[in-house]
Amino acid sequence: MWSLLSTLTVLCIQMLLVMCNPLQQVLGVDGVNFSVHVENQTQVRDTMSRRHHRVYQLYSRTSGKHVQVLGRRISARGEDGDKYAQLVVEADTFGSQVRIRGKETNFYLCMNRRGKLVGKKASNRSADCVFVEKVLENHYTALMSARYTGWYVGFTKRGRPRRGPHTLPNQQDVHFMKRFPPGEQPDLTTPFRFTTVSKRGKRVRATGPR
Repeated sequence: MWSLLSTLTVLCIQMLLVMCNPLQQVLGVDGVNFSVHVENQTQVRDTMSRRHHRVYQLYSRTSGKHVQVLGRRISARGEDGDKYAQLVVEADTFGSQVRIRGKETNFYLCMNRRGKLVGKKASNRSADCVFVEKVLENHYTALMSARYTGWYVGFTKRGRPRRGPHTLPNQQDVHFMKRFPPGEQPDLTTPFRFTTVSKRGKRVRATGPR
């Protein structure tokens, strides 16, 4: 009997050692940079979660107008509330990659291999239409091409698109401010209602006759 128990004890110890060995190998690696892993995962599109759709305008810091998706043509000359300046932004749940579509034309904002901003039909699922949304230190938003790293969406003072290779993140040409369309601002006057949870009473099991 004792020999059987000792044998089982030895087997259990061996199984524990085998299970813990891979963990020791991972923890024993020096110089592992987990921030690089997180950054790489952020740049990958989230294909599992449900998309978040938001509608807002992009105010160009340089032109003083709003980005417009006029079919295949892109500009930054839209007035506040212009129908072509209302953009549907499809964002992933995980990460910061977005696709921007004109609400009126149903064309996507894209950047081709020459760095030119163009509009493409909604049926086109090209990687040219995916951008990485970055919040800058001055609280403006910049949109970098996910396919062509270092190329940003930018406009001149006249609202004409700049080519991606001629843009830098510190240029005012690539700085934008998100704005709600007129009449769609959230109501911030409504007080927040907290949900109260009542304490659950302790169940008392009914005792029957013994």
